Amino acid sequence: MITRIALLSCVLIAASLAACSSATSDTAAVEYTDAVVEAGCGQCVFDMEGEGCDLAVRIDGESMYVDGSSIDDHGDAHAADGLCNASCNAKVTGEVVDGRFVASSFEVVEE
Repeated sequence: MITRIALLSCVLIAASLAACSSATSDTAAVEYTDAVVEAGCGQCVFDMEGEGCDLAVRIDGESMYVDGSSIDDHGDAHAADGLCNASCNAKVTGEVVDGRFVASSFEVVEE
């Protein structure tokens, strides 16, 4: 009887550990350091859902909004060459968390 209880306990602990490790890998942040990415207005340039004009980046074909930098931090977004009218390259450092890019640095660079 004790052997069955010990075996059952081991199986339950192993299953719990497996569930925790897979949950952790799904939510783990992906970090970028001085990566050059495409940047622009999420709504105007990348056709993302939302209201107003918000800074977004495209990394590996996936568009995501940016936290830690605003579209207005990078000039007049609605100028002819602004981020609402054209995409540009940006050198970024930060991480992707829950589908958003959390920037610790964000600099628009010449192409």
